Amino acid sequence: MDLPLDLAEALAGFTAHLRDERGSGPNTVRAYTGDVATLLSHAAAHGASGPADLDLGMLRGWLGAMGRAGAARATLARRAAAARAFTAWATRRGLLAADPGARLSAPAPRRGIPEVLRAGEADALLQVAAVRADDSDPVHVRDVAVVELLYATGIRVSELVGLDCADIDWERHAVRVTGKGDKQRVVPFGTPAARALRAWLDEARPRLAHAGSGDALFLGARHHRIDPRVVRRSVHRMLVHVPDAPDLGPHGLRHSMATHLLEGGADLRSVQELLGHASLGTTQIYTHVSIERLRASYEQAHPRA
Repeated sequence: MDLPLDLAEALAGFTAHLRDERGSGPNTVRAYTGDVATLLSHAAAHGASGPADLDLGMLRGWLGAMGRAGAARATLARRAAAARAFTAWATRRGLLAADPGARLSAPAPRRGIPEVLRAGEADALLQVAAVRADDSDPVHVRDVAVVELLYATGIRVSELVGLDCADIDWERHAVRVTGKGDKQRVVPFGTPAARALRAWLDEARPRLAHAGSGDALFLGARHHRIDPRVVRRSVHRMLVHVPDAPDLGPHGLRHSMATHLLEGGADLRSVQELLGHASLGTTQIYTHVSIERLRASYEQAHPRA
């Protein structure tokens, strides 16, 4: 439904706030704007004509309706966070006399243990990528470099597709990454990833590049910056050839890299820095993965497990 003018203007102002003042990334802006749009549509359907008509009961009714419709706990938690961000902003702007979102709660999402590759499976994936690579096809050479860099660095797919050629520091074997909130970090990579990147940049990228390619590190078949969906398809396509490996996407390689670092003795704070997590609590999920693996090995090997 079309929003009343005051609600529509508030939504546009909130979107501009996220983008221009908070410096949120495009995905965050899109998700929060979409969530708040559903809230304001719900409010308008229940008689609200402007932000001042929002109250705690209306917010709870909106979340309750989504819960009854089958929305997952994680979805409800994210939408509640978006609503709280909106009402806090609206209160600061004088659009609300008091902030009803400050008392809005939602079911905490169940934090499951992420599925990851075992070290042998990760090695097999990279071998598959190398074996299946066709040096005469620049797309194949690119895909090898993409998978090597994803696993070597643990960067997000959105960070990977945003890389420029100038972001590679060849002297230090590191890549400068722009993550969430436009925060930059430097992440090292090893010799195999460096070798794959060199093959891509020296031999294959020039065959895909044209005047409109700019400085994008990875290019698609149509000569522009690679699309995240292309990266996901490439990872899935290669994992099919690794026996018994879970069907993971680029984020699964990120989970795998973090888990393997911890299993190899890296400290949690270092892994946090490499992944670009704002909170150490986010990184701690990987300690649970390692403990679960340890328990599985114990139960399999110990005679009195």
